[in-house]
Amino acid sequence: MHDFTASLGYDDLPPALLGLLRRSFLDTMGVAALGSTTQMAQISRRGALALFGPGGAGAARMLLDGRLVSPAGAAMAGAFTVDSIDAHDGTTPNKGHAGSAVFPALLAVADARRAGGQPVTGADFALWLALAYEISYRAGQVQHATCPDYHTSGSWTAVGVAAAVARILGATPDQIRHAAGIAEYHGPRSQMMRCIDFPTMVRDGVGWGAPTGVTAAYLACEGFTGAPALTCESDAAEPFWAGLGVTWLTLAHTHYKLYPCCRWAHPSLDAAQALMRKHKLTHSDVAGVDIRTFHYATRLAGHEPQSLDDLAYSIAFPVAAMIVRDRFGPDELTPETLNDPDILRISRATRLIDDAEMTARSVQQRWAEVTLELRDGTQLTAPPGTPRGDTDQPLSDAEIAAKFHSFAEPVWGQAQATEIAALCSGFDALDGPGFARLLDLLLTAPAH
Repeated sequence: MHDFTASLGYDDLPPALLGLLRRSFLDTMGVAALGSTTQMAQISRRGALALFGPGGAGAARMLLDGRLVSPAGAAMAGAFTVDSIDAHDGTTPNKGHAGSAVFPALLAVADARRAGGQPVTGADFALWLALAYEISYRAGQVQHATCPDYHTSGSWTAVGVAAAVARILGATPDQIRHAAGIAEYHGPRSQMMRCIDFPTMVRDGVGWGAPTGVTAAYLACEGFTGAPALTCESDAAEPFWAGLGVTWLTLAHTHYKLYPCCRWAHPSLDAAQALMRKHKLTHSDVAGVDIRTFHYATRLAGHEPQSLDDLAYSIAFPVAAMIVRDRFGPDELTPETLNDPDILRISRATRLIDDAEMTARSVQQRWAEVTLELRDGTQLTAPPGTPRGDTDQPLSDAEIAAKFHSFAEPVWGQAQATEIAALCSGFDALDGPGFARLLDLLLTAPAH
């Protein structure tokens, strides 16, 4: 891993991987724009200002804010900002997300270097993204295979961020080893199901995974030791690192979301929408809903969410919103939606059924079957399905762009969102001034 990280070049990146990174850049920045309006993001920015002042590593601007903190502080605030809207890209085998940690961390370090007189090009940033994603994905697969508890994405993205930031800082291969080990050791081994059962702002752990990775890289470059990272160098890890640089897990396993809520609810959302449209129903026709799905998804109860954190980790309420409004998007992420009587009626009448076969299959894909019970007693069932956005049912470029604009335009305005979309969609071709322009757009407070 450390030799690969030290030696990989931009020209080694497959064209398909570059295309995926462009798509993830656009998608993640749309989520960040919407996330910047949340209470969770506002709190994290205040925390970063209070605790992470600029130091010897230089000053970095916080995502969609512009105020200066350290790179670790900007990584923390940015990761919490993206994670506050559960709509960013993910990886199904890892049951988690890399982009929500990787983008804020690397943007923070890139901005600090730019401020220090070291220009960053789009090709540089693409290389760092590729390293952070791939190492995160592989470390995460090892962790899921070797640890008894289901840990958040912050625990394994810390390793990928550390390796990539160490590369940015010009670390030796041995220093990269130590950076990964420091990040793994100190990364947030937080329990994901605790946040599913008791949703709060702690979310997916990336708010600490991102700054842990940044901090680990700077420490390693100063001589701090921490190797080996067991997710990279143990005997149990070895099979998961086979083919590194030849086979890209980032390409094989990255999915995208249509809806701003936990991925485990998405097949049910797709199925409910399809049934309503196929049979030309209105919500007043629906008396109840049965959702048959895998075990983890049944713990996304959320029949009467009391906060937007509850809503993010629910299934009954988003499905009810889809039945009532034929959509589940930014407009549904409001306190007013939580009190919508039509949505609450259907949400309360939704039953979640734990299906053993779907649970067995859920390691690779998320399955659900939805049945609508109508007021006249008719039952309509959609066949079991997996969510759109997986690699076997990819979202089109037009769908990704439409999602970005629906999230971003209320925050940035149409003109600035359009410019950001164009720059993100070709970011790796930007020269130093071009990438600096993108940083300026992303890391300053929106004027709109």
